[in-house]
Amino acid sequence: MPRYALITGASSGIGLALAEALARRGRSLILVARRRDALDSIACELTQRFGVEVLFRVCDLSSPLQLTGLLLELEQGERQIDLLVNNAGIATSGAFLAHEWADEQQLLELNVLALTRLCHALGNVMATLGGGQILNVASGAAFQPGPWMSSYSASKTYVLHLSEGLREEFKAVGVKVSVLCPGPTRSAFFRNARLDDSRLQGSKRLLSAEEVALYAVKALAKNRAIIIPGWRNRLAAWLPRLLPRLLMRRLAGRINRSLSQG
Repeated sequence: MPRYALITGASSGIGLALAEALARRGRSLILVARRRDALDSIACELTQRFGVEVLFRVCDLSSPLQLTGLLLELEQGERQIDLLVNNAGIATSGAFLAHEWADEQQLLELNVLALTRLCHALGNVMATLGGGQILNVASGAAFQPGPWMSSYSASKTYVLHLSEGLREEFKAVGVKVSVLCPGPTRSAFFRNARLDDSRLQGSKRLLSAEEVALYAVKALAKNRAIIIPGWRNRLAAWLPRLLPRLLMRRLAGRINRSLSQG
């Protein structure tokens, strides 16, 4: 029976790049995102280019009801998933108190609860199969507090710590867990989060989504615990261990506030 990699947030950015990188390596895919037209086009293109089976499911993972429906469909289906890539996520920027609560709740539902639920549901399936692999996508923002992007940074810190914890727990059932912590990446992230990236354009620190995906897939094959593409990003992840927390949160706050359009 063929096995599949399930990728959330697969219609653009890092999720799409990961889908292409895995398809290039002969992986059958199940792509999950909200936009049917984009998923349909991507599935056709990857199938034609790489000769793999690419299925897709339209689902807003921030909706608990839709997520439940997706999990029921996967449970009742015959396709076995041995790689879960939890890539879907959103960000808010600007003053926390200026946000509508609905936006904050959607962020938490998607970045925290949906990711955790997928780890639990598919982790159980993989344990039954005798093995599998999970890649959770966090962020370089996971390593320090992020004023003016407080909920986003906190949600990614949760993803980092959850992934490290599950990595130890899941060893007993043969399931490998890794976490990807990319730095700023050339994608629609800045626009969707209402961030001004004009000063970052042309920066050597900005990797493309394809570069991030290639690095991640190679590191995943080596079962790396924490995957940080780019030496500048790895250095940035180490700085919070060396500098006072007061300095780190003020520095992060200054950067985030200068980028925020809200």
